Amino acid sequence: MIVNELAVGAQGQSPAGGRPIGEVILDLQNISLSFGGVKALTDISFNVRKGEIRSIIGPNGAGKSSMLNVINGVYHPQQGSVIFHGEKRRDMDPHKAAAQGIARTFQNIALFKGMSVLDNIMTGRILKMKTNLLQHALFWGAAQREEIEHRKKVEEVIDFLEIQSIRKTPVGRLPYGLQKRVELGRALAAEPSMLLLDEPMAGMNVEEKQDMSRFILDVNDQFGTTIVLIEHDMGVVMDISDRVVVLDYGKKIGDGTPEEVMANPDVIAAYLGTSH
Repeated sequence: MIVNELAVGAQGQSPAGGRPIGEVILDLQNISLSFGGVKALTDISFNVRKGEIRSIIGPNGAGKSSMLNVINGVYHPQQGSVIFHGEKRRDMDPHKAAAQGIARTFQNIALFKGMSVLDNIMTGRILKMKTNLLQHALFWGAAQREEIEHRKKVEEVIDFLEIQSIRKTPVGRLPYGLQKRVELGRALAAEPSMLLLDEPMAGMNVEEKQDMSRFILDVNDQFGTTIVLIEHDMGVVMDISDRVVVLDYGKKIGDGTPEEVMANPDVIAAYLGTSH
Protein backbone atom coordinates (compact mmCIF):
# COMPACT_ATOMS: atom_id res chain seq x y z
CA MET A 1 0.00 0.00 0.00
CA ILE A 2 2.78 2.42 0.94
CA VAL A 3 4.67 1.64 -2.26
CA ASN A 4 1.55 2.37 -4.30
CA GLU A 5 1.00 5.66 -2.48
CA LEU A 6 4.62 6.68 -3.08
CA ALA A 7 4.32 5.82 -6.75
CA VAL A 8 1.18 7.90 -7.16
CA GLY A 9 2.80 10.87 -5.43
CA ALA A 10 5.85 10.70 -7.66
CA GLN A 11 3.80 11.19 -10.79
CA GLY A 12 2.62 14.69 -9.77
CA GLN A 13 4.50 17.84 -10.64
CA SER A 14 6.31 19.69 -7.88
CA PRO A 15 4.15 22.60 -6.69
CA ALA A 16 7.23 24.83 -6.71
CA GLY A 17 6.64 25.49 -10.43
CA GLY A 18 6.75 29.25 -10.83
CA ARG A 19 6.79 29.95 -7.07
CA PRO A 20 9.99 31.64 -5.92
CA ILE A 21 11.92 29.81 -3.21
CA GLY A 22 14.25 32.07 -1.26
CA GLU A 23 17.15 31.85 1.13
CA VAL A 24 17.40 29.60 4.19
CA ILE A 25 15.40 31.14 7.02
CA LEU A 26 15.44 28.22 9.49
CA ASP A 27 18.51 26.07 10.01
CA LEU A 28 18.41 23.12 12.40
CA GLN A 29 21.92 21.87 13.16
CA ASN A 30 22.69 18.55 14.88
CA ILE A 31 19.54 18.54 17.01
CA SER A 32 19.40 15.91 19.75
CA LEU A 33 16.55 15.65 22.25
CA SER A 34 16.10 13.12 25.05
CA PHE A 35 13.50 12.52 27.75
CA GLY A 36 15.31 10.70 30.52
CA GLY A 37 16.92 7.74 28.81
CA VAL A 38 14.65 7.90 25.77
CA LYS A 39 16.15 9.53 22.68
CA ALA A 40 13.46 11.36 20.71
CA LEU A 41 15.82 13.01 18.20
CA THR A 42 19.43 12.15 17.40
CA ASP A 43 21.82 14.48 15.54
CA ILE A 44 19.26 15.79 13.03
CA SER A 45 20.11 18.60 10.62
CA PHE A 46 18.01 20.17 7.88
CA ASN A 47 16.92 23.63 6.78
CA VAL A 48 13.82 25.44 5.57
CA ARG A 49 13.86 28.02 2.78
CA LYS A 50 11.66 31.08 2.53
CA GLY A 51 8.45 30.43 0.63
CA GLU A 52 8.69 26.65 0.43
CA ILE A 53 6.48 23.82 1.66
CA ARG A 54 8.82 21.62 3.68
CA SER A 55 7.32 18.30 4.81
CA ILE A 56 8.50 16.09 7.67
CA ILE A 57 7.43 12.46 7.31
CA GLY A 58 8.11 9.15 9.01
CA PRO A 59 6.42 6.23 10.73
CA ASN A 60 4.64 6.68 14.07
CA GLY A 61 7.12 7.49 16.83
CA ALA A 62 9.73 8.82 14.40
CA GLY A 63 10.08 12.16 16.25
CA LYS A 64 8.14 14.40 13.86
CA SER A 65 6.03 16.26 16.45
CA SER A 66 9.07 16.53 18.73
CA MET A 67 10.87 18.33 15.93
CA LEU A 68 7.99 20.82 15.52
CA ASN A 69 8.08 21.35 19.29
CA VAL A 70 11.78 22.18 19.03
CA ILE A 71 11.11 24.69 16.24
CA ASN A 72 8.44 26.62 18.18
CA GLY A 73 10.17 26.44 21.55
CA VAL A 74 8.08 23.88 23.43
CA TYR A 75 11.14 21.63 23.75
CA HIS A 76 14.75 22.74 24.18
CA PRO A 77 17.24 20.28 22.64
CA GLN A 78 20.14 19.09 24.77
CA GLN A 79 22.45 19.42 21.77
CA GLY A 80 22.44 21.35 18.52
CA SER A 81 21.39 24.79 17.34
CA VAL A 82 18.21 26.37 16.00
CA ILE A 83 19.01 29.37 13.78
CA PHE A 84 16.09 31.51 12.65
CA HIS A 85 16.68 34.38 10.21
CA GLY A 86 20.42 34.13 10.84
CA GLU A 87 20.21 34.35 14.65
CA LYS A 88 20.84 31.46 17.01
CA ARG A 89 17.83 31.17 19.29
CA ARG A 90 18.31 30.72 23.02
CA ASP A 91 15.64 30.28 25.68
CA MET A 92 12.90 30.20 23.03
CA ASP A 93 9.32 29.56 24.13
CA PRO A 94 6.05 29.36 22.15
CA HIS A 95 5.12 32.97 23.00
CA LYS A 96 8.45 34.30 21.71
CA ALA A 97 8.21 32.07 18.65
CA ALA A 98 4.74 33.43 17.89
CA ALA A 99 6.03 36.99 18.32
CA GLN A 100 8.74 36.20 15.76
CA GLY A 101 6.13 35.09 13.22
CA ILE A 102 5.83 31.32 13.80
CA ALA A 103 2.27 29.99 14.08
CA ARG A 104 1.22 26.41 14.80
CA THR A 105 -1.68 23.99 14.49
CA PHE A 106 -1.79 20.78 16.49
CA GLN A 107 -2.27 17.07 15.90
CA ASN A 108 -5.15 17.15 18.38
CA ILE A 109 -7.52 20.07 17.81
CA ALA A 110 -6.94 22.80 20.42
CA LEU A 111 -9.95 25.10 20.00
CA PHE A 112 -12.39 26.69 22.43
CA LYS A 113 -15.37 24.44 21.74
CA GLY A 114 -17.98 26.72 23.33
CA MET A 115 -16.89 29.80 21.41
CA SER A 116 -17.96 30.74 17.90
CA VAL A 117 -15.80 30.26 14.82
CA LEU A 118 -15.24 34.02 14.63
CA ASP A 119 -14.19 34.31 18.28
CA ASN A 120 -11.83 31.34 18.00
CA ILE A 121 -10.10 32.87 14.99
CA MET A 122 -10.04 36.23 16.79
CA THR A 123 -7.79 34.69 19.48
CA GLY A 124 -5.12 34.45 16.79
CA ARG A 125 -4.89 38.25 16.86
CA ILE A 126 -4.04 38.54 20.58
CA LEU A 127 -0.33 39.20 20.09
CA LYS A 128 -1.15 42.04 17.71
CA MET A 129 -3.41 43.84 20.20
CA LYS A 130 -1.84 46.92 21.80
CA THR A 131 -4.56 48.14 24.18
CA ASN A 132 -4.96 46.62 27.63
CA LEU A 133 -7.61 44.31 29.11
CA LEU A 134 -9.51 47.11 30.88
CA GLN A 135 -9.81 49.13 27.68
CA HIS A 136 -11.14 46.06 25.85
CA ALA A 137 -13.62 45.40 28.65
CA LEU A 138 -14.96 48.95 28.29
CA PHE A 139 -14.85 48.66 24.47
CA TRP A 140 -14.12 52.35 24.14
CA GLY A 141 -11.74 54.63 22.27
CA ALA A 142 -8.55 53.04 21.02
CA ALA A 143 -9.68 49.57 22.11
CA GLN A 144 -12.85 49.86 20.06
CA ARG A 145 -10.98 51.04 16.98
CA GLU A 146 -8.40 48.30 17.40
CA GLU A 147 -10.98 45.54 17.73
CA ILE A 148 -12.79 46.73 14.61
CA GLU A 149 -9.53 46.53 12.66
CA HIS A 150 -8.75 43.08 14.03
CA ARG A 151 -12.24 41.84 13.17
CA LYS A 152 -11.71 43.00 9.59
CA LYS A 153 -8.62 40.79 9.40
CA VAL A 154 -10.53 37.87 10.90
CA GLU A 155 -13.34 38.30 8.37
CA GLU A 156 -10.75 38.20 5.59
CA VAL A 157 -9.49 34.87 6.94
CA ILE A 158 -13.07 33.56 7.16
CA ASP A 159 -13.68 34.55 3.54
CA PHE A 160 -10.40 32.98 2.45
CA LEU A 161 -11.28 29.65 4.10
CA GLU A 162 -14.85 29.78 2.75
CA ILE A 163 -16.50 29.38 6.17
CA GLN A 164 -18.75 32.44 6.12
CA SER A 165 -21.87 30.36 6.75
CA ILE A 166 -20.56 29.02 10.07
CA ARG A 167 -18.85 32.15 11.39
CA LYS A 168 -21.23 32.42 14.39
CA THR A 169 -21.52 28.67 15.05
CA PRO A 170 -19.94 27.27 18.24
CA VAL A 171 -16.92 25.24 17.18
CA GLY A 172 -18.01 22.23 19.23
CA ARG A 173 -21.01 21.75 16.93
CA LEU A 174 -18.92 21.51 13.77
CA PRO A 175 -17.75 18.30 12.08
CA TYR A 176 -14.11 17.38 12.49
CA GLY A 177 -12.98 18.59 9.07
CA LEU A 178 -14.40 22.07 9.61
CA GLN A 179 -12.84 22.27 13.07
CA LYS A 180 -9.44 21.63 11.48
CA ARG A 181 -10.14 24.44 9.02
CA VAL A 182 -11.02 26.79 11.89
CA GLU A 183 -7.77 25.90 13.62
CA LEU A 184 -5.92 26.77 10.42
CA GLY A 185 -7.84 30.06 10.38
CA ARG A 186 -6.74 30.91 13.90
CA ALA A 187 -3.10 30.35 12.92
CA LEU A 188 -3.52 32.47 9.78
CA ALA A 189 -5.07 35.31 11.79
CA ALA A 190 -1.65 35.85 13.38
CA GLU A 191 -0.27 36.64 9.89
CA PRO A 192 2.69 34.29 10.36
CA SER A 193 5.75 34.22 8.15
CA MET A 194 6.16 30.52 8.99
CA LEU A 195 3.30 28.09 9.59
CA LEU A 196 3.83 24.75 11.36
CA LEU A 197 1.11 22.21 10.55
CA ASP A 198 1.01 19.02 12.63
CA GLU A 199 -1.04 16.43 10.70
CA PRO A 200 -3.64 18.92 9.41
CA MET A 201 -5.46 16.16 7.47
CA ALA A 202 -5.54 13.43 10.10
CA GLY A 203 -8.98 11.84 10.30
CA MET A 204 -10.30 13.56 7.18
CA ASN A 205 -12.10 11.96 4.27
CA VAL A 206 -10.86 12.34 0.68
CA GLU A 207 -12.90 15.47 -0.07
CA GLU A 208 -11.81 17.19 3.14
CA LYS A 209 -8.17 16.37 2.37
CA GLN A 210 -8.52 17.88 -1.09
CA ASP A 211 -9.95 21.07 0.40
CA MET A 212 -7.21 21.32 3.03
CA SER A 213 -4.50 20.69 0.42
CA ARG A 214 -5.93 23.49 -1.71
CA PHE A 215 -5.96 25.91 1.24
CA ILE A 216 -2.37 25.03 2.19
CA LEU A 217 -1.20 25.68 -1.36
CA ASP A 218 -3.18 28.94 -1.50
CA VAL A 219 -1.70 30.14 1.82
CA ASN A 220 1.76 29.42 0.48
CA ASP A 221 1.10 30.96 -2.94
CA GLN A 222 -1.03 34.00 -2.09
CA PHE A 223 0.51 35.02 1.25
CA GLY A 224 4.04 33.77 0.62
CA THR A 225 3.91 31.88 3.92
CA THR A 226 6.64 29.32 4.52
CA ILE A 227 5.07 26.03 5.62
CA VAL A 228 6.53 23.16 7.62
CA LEU A 229 4.16 20.22 7.42
CA ILE A 230 3.80 16.84 9.14
CA GLU A 231 1.49 14.51 7.27
CA HIS A 232 0.99 10.74 6.95
CA ASP A 233 -0.83 10.78 3.62
CA MET A 234 2.02 10.14 1.19
CA GLY A 235 -0.02 11.11 -1.85
CA VAL A 236 -0.66 14.55 -0.33
CA VAL A 237 2.95 14.99 0.77
CA MET A 238 4.37 14.14 -2.63
CA ASP A 239 1.88 16.36 -4.43
CA ILE A 240 2.28 19.60 -2.44
CA SER A 241 5.83 19.52 -1.01
CA ASP A 242 8.91 21.26 -2.39
CA ARG A 243 11.25 19.24 -0.18
CA VAL A 244 10.76 16.37 2.24
CA VAL A 245 12.81 15.26 5.26
CA VAL A 246 12.27 11.73 6.54
CA LEU A 247 12.70 10.64 10.16
CA ASP A 248 12.74 7.13 11.58
CA TYR A 249 13.29 6.29 15.24
CA GLY A 250 14.46 9.85 15.85
CA LYS A 251 17.09 9.82 13.11
CA LYS A 252 17.12 11.40 9.65
CA ILE A 253 17.12 8.79 6.89
CA GLY A 254 16.23 10.93 3.88
CA ASP A 255 16.11 14.51 2.66
CA GLY A 256 15.38 15.98 -0.77
CA THR A 257 12.71 16.53 -3.37
CA PRO A 258 9.64 14.27 -3.31
CA GLU A 259 11.06 12.28 -6.21
CA GLU A 260 14.44 11.81 -4.49
CA VAL A 261 12.82 10.74 -1.24
CA MET A 262 10.50 8.32 -3.01
CA ALA A 263 13.49 6.61 -4.61
CA ASN A 264 15.50 6.41 -1.36
CA PRO A 265 15.83 2.72 -0.36
CA ASP A 266 16.11 3.60 3.36
CA VAL A 267 12.80 5.47 3.19
CA ILE A 268 11.08 2.60 1.38
CA ALA A 269 12.48 0.12 3.89
CA ALA A 270 11.30 2.19 6.87
CA TYR A 271 7.76 2.43 5.51
CA LEU A 272 7.69 -1.28 4.73
CA GLY A 273 8.90 -2.03 8.23
CA THR A 274 12.10 -3.78 7.15
CA SER A 275 14.73 -1.27 8.31
CA HIS A 276 14.94 -2.61 11.86
